[in-house]
Amino acid sequence: MRIPLFLLVCFIGLFLGLPLKAQRIPRLGIVESIEKDSLIYAAGFTLLGETVGKLLSPSLTEAQFAENLKKIKAAKTKIYLCNVLFPGSLKIAGPEVDEQKVLAYVDQVFSRAKRAGIPVMVLGSGGSRRIPVGYDNQKAKDDFALLCRKLGQVARKYKITIAFESLNSGETNFINTLQEAAEIVKKANHPNFRLNADIYHMMKENEPPQHIIDAGKIITHVEIAEKQKRSLPGVVGEDFRPYFQALKAIGYKGPIVIEAYIDKSNQEIPAAHQYLTSQLREVFRKGKP
Repeated sequence: MRIPLFLLVCFIGLFLGLPLKAQRIPRLGIVESIEKDSLIYAAGFTLLGETVGKLLSPSLTEAQFAENLKKIKAAKTKIYLCNVLFPGSLKIAGPEVDEQKVLAYVDQVFSRAKRAGIPVMVLGSGGSRRIPVGYDNQKAKDDFALLCRKLGQVARKYKITIAFESLNSGETNFINTLQEAAEIVKKANHPNFRLNADIYHMMKENEPPQHIIDAGKIITHVEIAEKQKRSLPGVVGEDFRPYFQALKAIGYKGPIVIEAYIDKSNQEIPAAHQYLTSQLREVFRKGKP
């Protein structure tokens, strides 16, 4: 009896202890000025993040936005996201929220994002979501989840995904862990309002990789930086592999984007790509866990 070739390969792989299937490593991006697009592209990154204020803000004139569109179109890397969705002066949590004003603002931002072809808006905005000391935290969460659902509805109109992130307690006093952020995403219950697992903030709050596994499929986006000084990966030499193993375990297929302080761009940006790629290959190309 002849054994089919693919079965023979499987038998040999099992006998030798080889993985039968490796997973493709996530795409890599970085949040940095669009003016450094050429350096970022040469370093190997395929995705770039910028700020809402710089590229999409309603405060920009139509002429200014048109100039931004030219830069976005000419960029070698894909402008994949904008962060700092809300200015600190526009409250999105606590007793001073003007819902009509918030929704009108995001409608303008998302309209421009669609025109620019930018699919992801990262919602961190620590100042905007900070609540008064002593304010009822649970009420703030309940009200915020309802607002987030409405933000998702506006995002759907423009085919935008909002990636909501926890921020460590040094940056805001509201929703500091991935677990809390996951609860908000689940309560909002909208396909255009998903979760950003920011590994830097997780490490600052001493959150284990298990929290990524617990959140699972609601994670649509991942950001990263080193814990000590929020430096680019490789500057200090953080071991991110346990977190990458958690991403692999949930079958994460989105990108990983660096959001970090950069000291020496010409050296640190290429080195960061190499450093992350090495750890990702070690984890993702060993076969399914």
